[in-house]
Amino acid sequence: MLGAWVIWKHHNSCVFDSAWPSMNELLCVFREECHLWALAGAQGLKELGQGQEGVAG
Repeated sequence: MLGAWVIWKHHNSCVFDSAWPSMNELLCVFREECHLWALAGAQGLKELGQGQEGVAG
């Protein structure tokens, strides 16, 4: 569900805010959201956000 939400928000940003599609931005936002959701108590998300340190924003 988180992945779909991040993709949807990025899509809307591209359509309505004239942002450029960016896989790096998408992955960076996904990693940040994983961290925030995990802090809020969501289970099993910490593993999804790891290993992405090389992704630039």
